[in-house]
Amino acid sequence: MSASVGNGMRASALDSERYRELQHGVPTFSFLSAEQNAFVASEVARLTLKQKAGQMTQVAMDLLFKGDTYVLTTPAEYDMDKVQRILGDLEVGSILNHPSNNWVGPEQWYQYMQLIQNKAMATTGVPVLFGQDAIHGANYIDGATLYAQPLGVAASFNKSLTEELAAMTAYQLKAASIPWNFSPAMDVGRNPAWPRTWESFGEDVYLNLTMGEAMLRGYQGNDVTADDKVVACLKHFTGYGSPLSGRDRSPAYIPERQLREYYLPQYANAIDKGALSVMINSGEINGVPTHANRWLLTDVLRGELGFEGLAVSDWEDVRFLNYRYRIAENLKAAVKLSVDAGMDMSMTAAFTDFPVLLKELVEEGSIPMARIDRSVARIIALKVKAGLYEQHVWNPADFEKFGSEDHAALSLQSAEEAIVLLKNDGLQLPLKNGQTIFLTGPTADNMRSLNGGWTYSWQGENGDKFLGDYHTIKEALQTKFDGRVQYAEGVSFSREQNIAQALELAKKTDVIVVCLGESSYTEIEGNIDNLDLPSDQRDYYDQLVALGKPIVLVMAAGRPRIMTDLAAKAQSVLYLPYPGPRAGDALANILSGDTNPSGRLPLTYPRAANAIVAYDHKTVEIVKNGHNPLFGFGHGLSYSTFTYGDLQLSSPELTGSNSVTVSVTVTNEGDRAGKHSVLLFSKDEYASITPNMRRLRAFEKLELAPGASQRVTFTIDADDLSFIDIDHNRITEPGEFTLMVGDKKATLNYVAK
Repeated sequence: MSASVGNGMRASALDSERYRELQHGVPTFSFLSAEQNAFVASEVARLTLKQKAGQMTQVAMDLLFKGDTYVLTTPAEYDMDKVQRILGDLEVGSILNHPSNNWVGPEQWYQYMQLIQNKAMATTGVPVLFGQDAIHGANYIDGATLYAQPLGVAASFNKSLTEELAAMTAYQLKAASIPWNFSPAMDVGRNPAWPRTWESFGEDVYLNLTMGEAMLRGYQGNDVTADDKVVACLKHFTGYGSPLSGRDRSPAYIPERQLREYYLPQYANAIDKGALSVMINSGEINGVPTHANRWLLTDVLRGELGFEGLAVSDWEDVRFLNYRYRIAENLKAAVKLSVDAGMDMSMTAAFTDFPVLLKELVEEGSIPMARIDRSVARIIALKVKAGLYEQHVWNPADFEKFGSEDHAALSLQSAEEAIVLLKNDGLQLPLKNGQTIFLTGPTADNMRSLNGGWTYSWQGENGDKFLGDYHTIKEALQTKFDGRVQYAEGVSFSREQNIAQALELAKKTDVIVVCLGESSYTEIEGNIDNLDLPSDQRDYYDQLVALGKPIVLVMAAGRPRIMTDLAAKAQSVLYLPYPGPRAGDALANILSGDTNPSGRLPLTYPRAANAIVAYDHKTVEIVKNGHNPLFGFGHGLSYSTFTYGDLQLSSPELTGSNSVTVSVTVTNEGDRAGKHSVLLFSKDEYASITPNMRRLRAFEKLELAPGASQRVTFTIDADDLSFIDIDHNRITEPGEFTLMVGDKKATLNYVAK
């Protein structure tokens, strides 16, 4: 297999101790040449303490513009006094985000970046490292092509598509002279109530690892200085996706063994593949905020995983050590804690006291200058690796594919492959020719429910405004099924409509398409008390069901909102995990049969709000009222029937020195072409740690014509079957394993030799 969950997972205690001893001073970087390393060392020697503190500071772009922070003038206009203060007086080395209330295209971004970089080069001679959250396309650049959110991308189980989407994002960012992307988010979403579930690749570590690696390739490629590549940032290191309560930035309790099993492998793999930056987890684990967790940020990230790049804080999180987590009595103490822990750059957001306090701490002797030099070297090394000293702006005229038809096609494909057909009793779908449709529900006629947060604004509330040229579900269905669609809003997110009138319209049609779910949100603003849908949505749905018409339930949501009773009353159910601006067209194509659905769930869809158990559960969880999801991980239907031949192994025995080839023939027995993801699972029959019922080990997506067959081959080695033992070491124990693809099984014996 191309990606192994065992890479770099455990160093000896001696390794960690040695790293602690070596953590001060200017390092050399394996990703730079000898000449580049010498340049980094010379830059660190050249800069003053004040300039070094500035390099370790990142502020929001708003601080450079006229108006109040987050309430800027429109159009945004630089305030040259503010520019002088940030880039001249404080000599800040990094900027992020976009000017609030202003969304401009690459040409205007080019002007913004020119002024910033020219000022920085004239002041310190060090280019600014500018970053954005472009998690489903360059969502802060007007005219950029957006696509499915990460959870929707994961539902595609399509590695090549994932890489293409990331490459498109890199191209769009460079067109706006933005060289750093805060993506991919590799937070394994183990609690579905978490409001950033849709920003993850789902609940499985291997799926996160594989999709994260594909995005990393798309962003950075082989040459991050190229005009169509950017620096990636793995976030949020680590354990952020499993808060105990499901609420964002609330405590997580993760034993070290589980941390190593589920929350480190994807980072280890991406670091091995050349990731250049990480963003630190905003939350706390076992009572220790990650921004103050020296064991995680130094011993593990640096010492064990061998990460040489830049570790940046998340938004205002150093300050939060004081007034939210209350482990630092003041901001100055918080700065010391975070730097001592291993943070290199503080995303101070709207505050500028970090560099002042950091300078004071060094002058007082509380933080050694050598410690500062190490972080500054990492920052300078990243700027060198990105080629920013040679070129720090890019002419948008050179990016002819920006907003092109090629990009639009990728966006549509991402939406079509993100949508999961969960149920299709009686082959209700695709809809029959001539059938009339009653369309209704709160997610049927807005873009927020199709795109989620980070869509032209943090909470995505500007989605409708800036995506007006794209089709909502209503507009797409009315276009696709010309003259056959009756629409009534029924129940909306903001108010109740005339339900009696809606029901009368529904009586006159053949099929009812009900669109339920969520609007857009992210982070703390998306916290909920209950995974159940609001009662007004459920009550309205029941009134529609009472009409006796066939029901197509469309659940548009960034997490699995409970719909057990609703799904039971529907003939067909589809899940739309924020498929992006082309989701309306994609759904219309699927309902009509023009597109054969191929999405599969990247998470377990729970049956009830207190029935949260991931697919890779233990045998002991098969008890009364145990693991019984509404729809399992990897579930997804097609309009075609795909069958598997016998699962064949190149050898029934695996050793530590050889690998085994696993192969299966897949046949499309349907009457239409279709895409199909082949998922390989394993089960350790007996182990010293209670084994999982199954674990995803490999997957591949095919496209087969009617009647066509294809042989799919996977390679398994001992490391692919490993786990973290009681002593926190990654091992593979001798014994019997069951390999599974669909309904086919084969037995593999591991013999340690």
